[in-house]
Amino acid sequence: MNEKQTVLICDDDQDILVALKIYLSAEGYNILEANNGAQVLDILAEEEVHLVVLDIMMPVLDGIDTTKKIREKSNIPIILLTAKSEDHDKVFGLNIGADDYIVKPFNPMEVVARVRSQLRRYTNLGGVKQSGNRLVSGPLVMEIDSREVTVDGKPVALTPIEYNILKLLLEQAGKVFSTTEIYEEVWQSPAFGADGTVAVHIRHLREKIEADPADPQLITVIWGQGYRLEQL
Repeated sequence: MNEKQTVLICDDDQDILVALKIYLSAEGYNILEANNGAQVLDILAEEEVHLVVLDIMMPVLDGIDTTKKIREKSNIPIILLTAKSEDHDKVFGLNIGADDYIVKPFNPMEVVARVRSQLRRYTNLGGVKQSGNRLVSGPLVMEIDSREVTVDGKPVALTPIEYNILKLLLEQAGKVFSTTEIYEEVWQSPAFGADGTVAVHIRHLREKIEADPADPQLITVIWGQGYRLEQL
């Protein structure tokens, strides 16, 4: 059970809000509701929220701009709800810090599964027993206990998904992970159509840890196989 974690759901379609509230409440989550991004920001300023489910197309303040504003202050998981015609916005949303997306129409139980998975990673990342509780590759250092990441001694702010991808790669530096393996390990879900999602997060991660993201030296791609973190 989730010990009454709070999920904020936001959509301008009342039927979707009702359905999500029914299913998520049945799982024991405390549910807060909003109809636009401005309401989301107001709620986050007043309430402790553990995860946001956010529609992209909304009045007043859309999901993309709302995600940007949330990421200025918080790393809580964000799941975007998108229509199939919103592929560009979906990718852009992942680039600016959303953790996952679900395409409409969706099965509410899929949302429940994604919410559960995101919250499990966010609240219980789990420490690997490493010597000194530290993972190192060249200039890159990850402190397991504090979940702090530095490059050349400078702190790097990562979202929970970025942290978990990096941790997975660091734990077995030199090993090639396929996009399917990365998705299933990090998202804890079957990797249906996961290639694009993983690629976006890897690209965003590179922008934060590589000296030159266009010529990555830490996270490299092995064409036709996947990604690996180099042992430097």
